[in-house]
Amino acid sequence: MTNLICITCPKGCHLTVDEENDYKVTGNACPRGAEYGRNEMLHPVRVITSTVKIEGADIARLPVKTDRPLPKEKMFDCMQLINSLSAKSPVKVGQVLAGNILGTDVNIVATKSL
Repeated sequence: MTNLICITCPKGCHLTVDEENDYKVTGNACPRGAEYGRNEMLHPVRVITSTVKIEGADIARLPVKTDRPLPKEKMFDCMQLINSLSAKSPVKVGQVLAGNILGTDVNIVATKSL
């Protein structure tokens, strides 16, 4: 049994996942909690947020994020890639700075126009 706190909404349900019983989830107030608990045990994913260097803007760093969740085991490789990126102003919110990263369908996108 594994205990988790669901992060799909602000309620923060305390979940229990039974790995020996087909990853049965209890403690969830909605179906999204059950899905979150199962996925967290079988294939955890994360959205990565960070900043990259930007030239020609009023500030030195551009906020960025992955446009969809990335497998958790690729988080550190993703951060190495983000740390190697730089952008040139002008940049629009949603602009792809790096596409199909690490062999996934995930992109690094700008979260602010500069």
